[in-house]
Amino acid sequence: MRIIKILLAALLIMIAAGTATYFYFTRGLPSLETLHDYHPNLVTKVYSHDGRIIGEFFIERRVVVPYERVPKHLVQAFIAAEDSKFFEHEGISYTSIIRAMLKNMTAGRVVQGGSTITQQVAKSFFLTPERKISRKIREAIMAYRIEKNLNKEEILHLYLNQIYFGNGAYGVQSASETYYGKDVSTLTVAEAALLAGLPKAPSKYSPHENLELSRQRQSYVLERMAEEGFITADQAKREASKPLKLMPKRSESLWVGPYFTEEVRKYLELKYGEEQLYKGGLEVYTTLDVEMQKAANRAVDEGLREYDKRRGFRGPVKVLKDEAEASQFMKDADKKLLNDPPAAGKTYLAAVAGFNKKNNTLTVDIGSRRGTIIKADMEWARLYNPTTESDGGKYTELSKLFNPGDVVQVMVKETPTSPNAFLSLKLEQEPLAQASLLAMEPETGAIKAMVGGFDFSRSQFNRAVQSLRQPGSSFKPIIYTAAIDTKFTPASVLMDSPLVFQEAQQELAWRPRNYDEQFFGPTTIREAVARSRNIITIKVLKEVGIDEAIQYARLLGINSPLARDLSIALGSSAVTLKEMTVAYSTLANLGTKPEPLYITRIQDRAGTVLEENAPFSTQVLSPQTSYIMTSLLQSVIESGTGMRARALGRPAAGKTGTTNNLNDAWFMGYVPGLAAGSWVGYDDEKPLGHGETGSEAALPIWLKFMKGATIAMPARSFPIPEGLEFAKIDPETGLLAGPSTQDAVFEVFRTGTAPTQISSQKARSLSSDFFMVDTDDKPVRKKPQGLDFVD
Repeated sequence: MRIIKILLAALLIMIAAGTATYFYFTRGLPSLETLHDYHPNLVTKVYSHDGRIIGEFFIERRVVVPYERVPKHLVQAFIAAEDSKFFEHEGISYTSIIRAMLKNMTAGRVVQGGSTITQQVAKSFFLTPERKISRKIREAIMAYRIEKNLNKEEILHLYLNQIYFGNGAYGVQSASETYYGKDVSTLTVAEAALLAGLPKAPSKYSPHENLELSRQRQSYVLERMAEEGFITADQAKREASKPLKLMPKRSESLWVGPYFTEEVRKYLELKYGEEQLYKGGLEVYTTLDVEMQKAANRAVDEGLREYDKRRGFRGPVKVLKDEAEASQFMKDADKKLLNDPPAAGKTYLAAVAGFNKKNNTLTVDIGSRRGTIIKADMEWARLYNPTTESDGGKYTELSKLFNPGDVVQVMVKETPTSPNAFLSLKLEQEPLAQASLLAMEPETGAIKAMVGGFDFSRSQFNRAVQSLRQPGSSFKPIIYTAAIDTKFTPASVLMDSPLVFQEAQQELAWRPRNYDEQFFGPTTIREAVARSRNIITIKVLKEVGIDEAIQYARLLGINSPLARDLSIALGSSAVTLKEMTVAYSTLANLGTKPEPLYITRIQDRAGTVLEENAPFSTQVLSPQTSYIMTSLLQSVIESGTGMRARALGRPAAGKTGTTNNLNDAWFMGYVPGLAAGSWVGYDDEKPLGHGETGSEAALPIWLKFMKGATIAMPARSFPIPEGLEFAKIDPETGLLAGPSTQDAVFEVFRTGTAPTQISSQKARSLSSDFFMVDTDDKPVRKKPQGLDFVD
């Protein structure tokens, strides 16, 4: 009897100890509810207007895929590699635990886990990765609970979507895209085996980091699949011998417009928060046009490179000092070529191998690939200007510019036909200046393309929306809009003659001049706009009134501070490219100002629409005034400072802009259906250099973009609203053309405002040498700096 009592007491003690131990290890374990309502961190995806992916934001790059879409052989590969008894145990494999314990005891530390797939799910969702016995016990308890609450397929669904595969890929779908560029449902047995071997040590077995070790791990998984009877031994050997085709999935549209996508990201973060942005799996639909964005990217890149070459060659990027540095450079170049094979338009750093004076050919090496540059593709480098601070520089023989070991930037001219073919290259150099471009659909305000700088990876400052720069003469249409809407017509004549504004107290004088420093006497408004006459614009502003002009600027979308003096006629007040694009879009849209539109719809991971944005616009000008301004700006392209844009070959309107000292170059313009603006300058506002006007530096970028952006758009004329009349006038007097009028032109007027007097020979005899000095009232309060003359 006493023995029985002792045994019962011992049993009770053991039960109590076991219960206490159980409660100790289960204390604080989380609920399993999160497994039933699986909401992992998902990728927020940003789409173009036609549904092409242009951006992704995430903490973990994961795309959840239903278990039914996972091929059977991929599941079998994981079972064979990770947990062969998965469909038999209840969450814990005791044989694996005993085997792991023996190895750990031998090693004197935890070196092997012996975890089942269910235990890995428990660790991934609920526990820390620390290697302690207490954590393993809690893991086993959680695994047991999971097995009691979920069936095997549900556990596999969680496991396959949760685990990490390296290279930023979480889950089998993301891994399939990252390593093979394909959907998980299309994986072959060999591909599945490689993926199944990664979770054990993603970095160690990554094919991008150690291809040989990755193939060894793949062979092991295939052998295990054969041992488990999932495939035959012969099939395992065949699959292991198949070549591995790594094709990282990178959509050609992904990150095509990084400055645009960054604007979207900032909006999402501000409105929805970081948690929703980086983990919520939002789907964001935008207005961006991928093909137009590509055209914008090319235009800015080519335009800046062309400008930079006009400023001269600055010499090699660096010089390789010794064999060790040269060897490392070769290795780095080969690695880049492996990840980014040579193709037309791509740039690389190359080491100069030699210069052939007989045929003026430069030979360079990009890693183990050799290429040549012919004279025509490096002729620009003869202008050698190492400081880039002064204009001119000195012309130097090409052979003296390059030495073996020099590192230069090159661009591939033609995609090579074979891996060993010589590369046809041209000499390049990284531009120092910056540029921006913004394109908008006038009718809707939809932003179709945006470039905020030469290289987003180097500078995220968005010069299309953040940078405040003086617009120069590209601001003049705003002044003329106020004039046309109040008291002037395109045929109004003003005297182009010297102006002097004297500040009596400070004895300072402002003497504005035309860009070419000439005066042309009687000038029509149309001629003044086309030729960008500064004096006429200032006189028009005096007549309209500064406050009235500023009011029109506000109506057209200019919200930046504006100086309350006559210098605003010449674009003295800094504005953004975005503001200017809205203003020109308003003119293109017959006076209806569009609100810039980036995002059209946002929905959450469940498909619930969080917001929808429709185009919004406001009528701020009459259609008649807007059309007259468009007609005037067409003259800029047809016969004025923007004549280069005639190469577009379709009706277009626009205006150049250049600030004094050549700090900023602009071109703003539009065709029916699309408005765009381009700007070129240095961030530190230093001069662009002699002759680098809006027509020379900015217009070519606009033109390149428009050629690419409108390639699928039929050419059409600007619509003419009612309430206008056309009359034949004498361009010298602005009066109706008479019998003796030479070179008469048709002019547009609001109905009832056309001239009624007929031009006579006497009226046409006014001499262009007749000047009038204007020193009357309302002088500017201070002398505007750097605005004596602008284009």
